Order: sequence, then structure tokens, then C-alpha cells
Amino acid sequence: MSQSQAPLETPSYTYSKDSNHDSQATVKYERSTGFKGVFQHPMTQVFMLGFVCFMEPGLFNAINGLGGGGQLDQTTNANSNVAIYSTSAFPPFDCDTHFPLVQFMAMYNSINNKLGSKLTLQLGTIGYCLYIGSYLALNIHPNAGGFVVAAGAILGVCAGLLWTAQGSLMLAYPTESEKGRFIAIFWSIFNLGGVVGSAVALAANFNNMIAFILLTAVGMCIPMFMVDPKDIIRTDGTKVIVPLHQSWKAQFYGLYLTLKTDPMIVLLFPMFFSANWFYTWQFNDYNGFLFTLRGRSLNALLYWTSEIFGSVAMSVLLDSKFKRRTRAFAGWTVLLAMVFATQTWAYFYQTQYTRQTPLPKIDIYSGRYIGRVFLYICFGLLDAMWQTTSYWLMGAISNDAGKLAIMVGFYKSLQSAGAAGVWRIDAVKLPYVFMNIFLSTWVLLVAGLLFALPMIHLRVKNHTELEDETQ
Repeated sequence: MSQSQAPLETPSYTYSKDSNHDSQATVKYERSTGFKGVFQHPMTQVFMLGFVCFMEPGLFNAINGLGGGGQLDQTTNANSNVAIYSTSAFPPFDCDTHFPLVQFMAMYNSINNKLGSKLTLQLGTIGYCLYIGSYLALNIHPNAGGFVVAAGAILGVCAGLLWTAQGSLMLAYPTESEKGRFIAIFWSIFNLGGVVGSAVALAANFNNMIAFILLTAVGMCIPMFMVDPKDIIRTDGTKVIVPLHQSWKAQFYGLYLTLKTDPMIVLLFPMFFSANWFYTWQFNDYNGFLFTLRGRSLNALLYWTSEIFGSVAMSVLLDSKFKRRTRAFAGWTVLLAMVFATQTWAYFYQTQYTRQTPLPKIDIYSGRYIGRVFLYICFGLLDAMWQTTSYWLMGAISNDAGKLAIMVGFYKSLQSAGAAGVWRIDAVKLPYVFMNIFLSTWVLLVAGLLFALPMIHLRVKNHTELEDETQ
């Protein structure tokens, strides 16, 4: 152990106390100074993590947010999203179980724990470059739709790796009073990828994919320069808890322990399931259906920009000086208000058309554009606030990186399962499916919050005690 990582003089417990929690015994470690100290700072590493996702899922979001992947025919994009979220939620690997959710958790968490979050993150970046390249192929060869769907299936597996590593790192690096801030930093940088990508699409009218491919290639290299989590010392002097390399059996047992020691996590499952459900209606059935390509591109640019403001605003609330339970209930209330505000507003637009309604596309110079683009901006705010709160609630349950990886695995698996189902519904173009998708979105969002409320009441404490970290 290097001097910079050794306990202060003698390994003794010290006691710290802040306004948000009671005193707790911890072992303090010295942090490096100079450039090394800055580079190994948890916030620096979260910045780098954000830029990895800026280059990879951020640019993927830019393409997806155009509606139909920027194509006139949205079927290929919808089918590729089915492939992405199906393999992300239910990977095609034999894990000696017939339960897909457990299969997901065992595979991705075992890879993350055996290879380490740094290497798992890097492996997860590979699929994004291939996927974006498949759209370049589709622009050149209109019959390359099968390649786009196949690339989507590969991306789904890679995305499972990337998000499992990302979630465990982002929630393990900050102290309890910093979690909202770290989530906001990550979410802001990540969504800058959507902003930049949408700006490129708007300027180039979506005819040039080369810039996207080059950026994703750069993103593949960033994890090589990140610090190993075991070398990270938090700002309060404590070290990140790195999970041990575990066998498949231990992984399954870890899932069992998580559900046994924190059964209230099940009440967050509806919130997890709905976390990507609303994208289909927003991207394809609203943005993709109503607007010209120029309007769709500008909408996407504003959507991902608003995500930054939404995550920052929510982090200010969730990291405020009030007690953690108070902040949790306040965040829940804000989300409920946003859901009803945006969905009520959207309902009046949705009643004006169905899939069979021949409507002239709305351009950015149309008088009908202003109200609809502001609604789309509010959708971006809601998305960021929903995802930020979901991560924050998981971080409020535990500080252990291994346990957080399992919780994030539940989150991403259920999120992807919901997305796979709703994208397939959209792909088959069921008659009058718009209102069905829209109403199901509204119902799932409200249900997710209602189920989460007793979990917040019974499980979120003002401070995570050491005995809570059962694993």
C-alpha cells in the first residue's frame, strides 16, 4: 500500500458529523496531492465517466431522439430498439437459470466484479461505434436494415456492461451528502453528447455520420486512462468499497441477499420499468410523427439541453441542507407534479391525431411549433429528474459498490425490458396505438411513483448505518 493510501499514522476510527446525518465511525485515509491528487479525485473520475457516456450513449440518444433514427421510415429504428433493449434486459447467455432477470444480474454483475468496473466500462463502449456505423450503412444502402437490427442486438449486450459499471461507480464515489451533485455532473456531461450530436444532425441535415463514428471511437479510449476504483479515496477520507471477484453461485446469493436485506427495493421496480417506456411516444410518436427533419433535429437539441438543467435542478433539491428523508419526499412530490403537468399538456395534442391521420409536418417556422417544442423541452426536464431521482434513491439505500451494482442491474434490466416491449408495440404499427402508448406512459409513471412512496417512507433513513451494509 502506497503512502498516499495508508491510514493516518495508526489505523484508528474517527468520528464525523454533518447536518444531514448522525455521527459515524470511519477510518480516514490520506489523499495524494498535486496532479495525482486532482486526477484521482472522485469528481475527476466522474467527469471522465461522464465523457465516456457523452461519446457513447449520449450520441446514441442524439440519433434516437430524432425520431425513427432520423429516417423517414421509422420501422427499422423501432425494430433495432427492440433488439437493443431485449439483449440488454435478457442477454443471450446461459447462466444456468430460466429466469431472465436473474440471468441479467448474474452475468453483468459477475463480469463487472471479475474484470473490474474499468475494463467492463471499456468493453461496453464497443457496440456504440458499430451501431452508429450501421446507420451510415443504411444511408448508403437502403436495404441494410437487417444490419442495423443486428448491430442493435450487439449494442444491447455492450450497453448492459457499460451501464452496470457506470451505475456502481457513480454511486460509490461520492459521500452521502454529494450523491445528488455527482449524479447531476454525470448526467449533464452525458447529455451534452445528445446536445452536440443533435447540433451536428441539425447542421448537416443528418447526411454525415462520420463525426459521430469518430467521437464514439474516442470514447472507447477514455476508460483506459481512468483510475482503478480501489485507488479512489472519497473527499471525506474513506475508501470506495470494491466488491470481491465472485463466482456465479455467489452472484445468485448476492441477489438473494439484496432482496432479503432490502426487500423494499421491489417497490422501486415499477419506477425502474417505466424509466425508458416514455421515450417511444416522445421520440417516435410525437417528435418523429409531427415534425419535419429540421424540426426533429432542433427539438432533439433542446430536449437534451433541458436534461442538463433538469438534473442540476433536481440535484440541488436532493443535496440540500434538509434531512435526507425530507429531501426524498420533496423529490417525489416534484416528480409527481411534473408528470401530471407534462402528460396533461400532451394529452390535448394527442387527441388531435392518430397513426392514420394525414397531417402536414410541422417546421420550426410554423405557428404550431412553439407550444409543441416547449412541451418537448419539459419532457427532457422530466426525464432527467426521473433518472436522477431513481439513482439517488438507490444511493440512499446503500454505499456499498457491490450492492449498488446489483441495484443498478435491477434498474437497467427492468428499464430495458419495458423499453423492448413498447418499442415492439410501436414497430408493428397497431391501429390507433398512439393513444394506447400515451395513456400507458401516463399510467406507468404515476404507478411508479405510488409504489415508490412506501419504500421512501420505510427504507430511506437520514443516514445509511454500517449495519445496513449487510453484504
